[in-house]
Amino acid sequence: MLFELIAAVVTGVALAGLAMALRWLSRGYLPKWIVPVFAGLGMLGYSVWSEYSWFERMNIAMPGIAVAWKNEDRAFWRPWSYVEPVTTRFTALDMRNAKRHPQQSGLVMVDVLLVARWQPVSAVKVVYDCTGLRRADMLDQSVSIAADGALVGADWKAVPADDAALKIACSAG
Repeated sequence: MLFELIAAVVTGVALAGLAMALRWLSRGYLPKWIVPVFAGLGMLGYSVWSEYSWFERMNIAMPGIAVAWKNEDRAFWRPWSYVEPVTTRFTALDMRNAKRHPQQSGLVMVDVLLVARWQPVSAVKVVYDCTGLRRADMLDQSVSIAADGALVGADWKAVPADDAALKIACSAG
């Protein structure tokens, strides 16, 4: 967040410098108020660009993920978000680490990434049962994997058949 503030200020200073150069080239015909207006528009423009490009930049920065859900937010202090909502967080599956046991082909273990703007990325190991339409979060230390690949002590939760995360996980090799 500090780097975004610095980048916004640098953008504002750069555009203020451009406005000052335009005033100098026009030999003072442009009004003085053009300098702070350019600075403000530069900082606002950078902030809007940063908000709208964050989701795509995160997807590029994390190769091998598949997005299952994203939160699009509107807020009165961002009036432009009523035209196009801003993505502030999303859930993705890390497909590079998807694992299946040879004896339990209906089960797949993946890392579910919880990503929010200005927050560290959180990863949760989840096992999806593709045939039983359920999932088990591997948060509890009492959950273990038996020799045949079955989960012992798992708290299974039903998942709808059209759940995006289930579909993505079950499509993994």
